Amino acid sequence: MPSKYVIRNFSENSFHHVYNRGVEKRKIFLDQDDYAMFIYYLYIYVQPLKEIKNRYPGTPFRLLGKNLSEEIDLIAYCLMPNHFHLLLKGSKKDSISKLLKQLTNAYTFYFNSKYDRVGSLMQGVFKSVRIVTDEQLIHVSRYIHLNPTIGFLVKNLNDYKYSSFSSYGGGKDKMKIKKDYVLEHFKSSKEYVKFVLDQESYAKELNKIKHLTLED
Repeated sequence: MPSKYVIRNFSENSFHHVYNRGVEKRKIFLDQDDYAMFIYYLYIYVQPLKEIKNRYPGTPFRLLGKNLSEEIDLIAYCLMPNHFHLLLKGSKKDSISKLLKQLTNAYTFYFNSKYDRVGSLMQGVFKSVRIVTDEQLIHVSRYIHLNPTIGFLVKNLNDYKYSSFSSYGGGKDKMKIKKDYVLEHFKSSKEYVKFVLDQESYAKELNKIKHLTLED
């Protein structure tokens, strides 16, 4: 059964931090293949069709027909064992809602089939909050990228394979991330990486963006 879902009317060309987690806070990624499958669906739905056809030439037309690359810019993401974060820009009012519906339903179907379960995988409707200033945008991107260290999954963020941080640091892109929205506020990628890793600065700024982090 797909997770609960409602249409939301976002503003056109607006930035949003989107979050959802497993029902009863259960893990939604149990092995590397699960992370890979979620990233695959995210890729299919937000990357340009040309890129998809080159990388995944056998992608079913039913998935290609749901591509939202002309409506969605993916700015940052991080997958954690029991939740995920996305930083998105949607060009239309319903772009982000459509993406989350497709992504959640596709991944839930995969997960339930693999683990012989039924019912919702995600904890109700996804949460979202609008990002209205450049300062909020860069600090929320840092918060998202720091999740693996906050959750004590890794000591070195570059070692974490399930986020967009390595792309910001100049590593090989798993998918095309619209980094310029964030990096245009820094002199270089290295300066952004330093900003993310500056724990003292992060601690000082956290209270300012606490309402944007979405987690309980």
